Amino acid sequence: MGIMQRMGLIFRSKANRALDRAEDPRETLDYSYTKQRELLVKVRRGVADVATSRKRVELQRTQLEQQGEKLHGQAQKALAAGREDLAREALTRRSALQQQIVDLQTQESSLQAEEEKLTLASQRLQAKVEAFRTKKETIKATYTAAQAQTRIGEAFSGISEEMGDVGMAVQRAEDKTAQLQARSGAIDELLASGALDDPTGMAKDDITAELDRLSGGTDVELELQRMKAELAGGTGSGDQQAIEGGGSTGQGQGQQSQDTPRFEK
Repeated sequence: MGIMQRMGLIFRSKANRALDRAEDPRETLDYSYTKQRELLVKVRRGVADVATSRKRVELQRTQLEQQGEKLHGQAQKALAAGREDLAREALTRRSALQQQIVDLQTQESSLQAEEEKLTLASQRLQAKVEAFRTKKETIKATYTAAQAQTRIGEAFSGISEEMGDVGMAVQRAEDKTAQLQARSGAIDELLASGALDDPTGMAKDDITAELDRLSGGTDVELELQRMKAELAGGTGSGDQQAIEGGGSTGQGQGQQSQDTPRFEK
């Protein structure tokens, strides 16, 4: 196969595919129905033309028959008046008219048959067109329902062109959001590590953060030592008071023992 033949084949296949996508069966059916209606109108017009021609021939035949009857009457009157020559002339003309009448009758019969034939064809064509119209409307309704069902199914499944565009837009928005979140996290890490300077002064480097942590820990330790000292101080005062109270009691008991006489067993 030559290059030109291959190019022609590719062009025809692409054109056929494009036509398939662009073609709407409902429009095709309506166009076919319109053409059939036009054909039916032409057939009916043909029937009317044939009927008109037949009627014209019939009128001509009727006129010739009337002329023949008139010549026949004139021939009788001429013969009654003794004018045989006039009677012969009238009959001769009537004979010529009779031949024309026969020809017109033959033509009229032919037109009559043609008219009946076209009338039958018109009736059959009309029945066919009406049947096609019913079938056309049925196919159009079925196609419309199938098209609507397909679009609903595509919308639910997300494979339609419109829903595909929406899905792609959502995917792009999610990708951009994730990218921005990643960029924000990376910047925070760089600011925390001191790799980037914070012009607002809100971010601190590692040394400052460590110093703050140590300072915070020292404050906690100092507060803890102070609380221990307070607790220790409170306990020492109680013991001292207990010791002092005990000493006083001992002295009182010693004095009582000295004053109280002893009894020996």
